[in-house]
Formats: sequence, structure tokens, C-alpha cells
Amino acid sequence: MAGPDYSFETAWHARGITQVAGVDEVGRGPLAGPVVAAAVILDPVRLPAGLNDSKQVSAKNRALLAAELTKIATVSIAEASVKEIDALNIRQATFLAMRRAVEGLAIAPEALLIDGRDIPPGLPCHAEAIVKGDGRSLSIAAASIVAKEARDALMRQLDAENPGYGWAQNAGYPTKAHRDALLSLGVTPHHRRSFKPVHNILYQENC
Repeated sequence: MAGPDYSFETAWHARGITQVAGVDEVGRGPLAGPVVAAAVILDPVRLPAGLNDSKQVSAKNRALLAAELTKIATVSIAEASVKEIDALNIRQATFLAMRRAVEGLAIAPEALLIDGRDIPPGLPCHAEAIVKGDGRSLSIAAASIVAKEARDALMRQLDAENPGYGWAQNAGYPTKAHRDALLSLGVTPHHRRSFKPVHNILYQENC
């Protein structure tokens, strides 16, 4: 299967819109940690080799690409906190993180390419939702890599501060080791209380 290309961006350029940002998020499924979004405007004459859906890129290459993108592209990273996830729900919190990433771009985008089926409300410009966009659009692929690198780094930091849950390895996702640690060590302030496995433990503790 062919990887992502620049055709979605080129289609916007043909309409006279030059500042096109790809937007993606990571961290909808974990039991702990924020949801992180990134927005990236690529320079069409300096497209990094090897851009792809972050899940298709090795950890080493993701780190190299993320570092390169911060030097040659316009990059913004934002998050929605665990408290915001619990207050809003994960879908609305994801939209919030995406809006924050777009608003944080140093160059105002004229169009957005959003990974997935939904376009977050309240965006400042044209937006196009692209299903499986991180494997189809280079800008969205770039955003997926930047967002994953940022969130993984954050979860490694939280792992050092909260040992035992394996966040450096599982990034907060509900692996068996993480779920076992929840039962033996309990719930931290970084856990999403609105997510069923965490909620159930808290409910049992309060019974």
C-alpha cells in the first residue's frame, strides 16, 4: 500500500490557499495522561523523507523525523488534560486539543487537513476531514509523528514520577501490566476517572 503524499495539500494550493496544516492527535484510548494534538504546516520544497503514519514508523525514525520537523516546518503541539477529559468526555477533549494546536501555529493556517471523520467545531479556517489521513496526507502524517513523540516523552516523565504502571512502555494504554498495577497500586491523579476500568476501581474502593 502506498504511503501518504502531498496531493491533498496541492489541491488546496491550486485554489490559491498556501498555508495548509495537517492536524492529528494521539492518546484517545489510554487510561492515563492527556490527549495530545499537533498541527503542522510543511514547506513544500523541504518535505522530509520517510513521513508516514506514526504507527508505521520505527521509534528511532519517529524521533529523528520529529526533530527534523521542528526545524523545517511550522509546528504546534497542544493537549487537553486529564481533568478536561473527565469533564468534557474524550471526544470533546480531543477537539479541544486540536483547536489549541491550530491556534498555537506561528503562521495562521488557511486550511486544515484533519485526521478522521469529524471536524472539530470552532476552527478558524476551512477544514477537511480525511479518514485514515495519517496514511494519506504528508501533513497529517507529520502531525501524527510530532504528537506521538510529544506524548510519549510526557508519559516517560510521568512514569519516572509514578513508577510501577509502566507508562514509559505502555504510554498509559490499558495493558495487562497497567491494569494489574491499578489494582495493586491504586489510582493516580494522572488517571482518567471517567474511563471504565479506572472508574470501577474507584467505585470498588468507595463501597
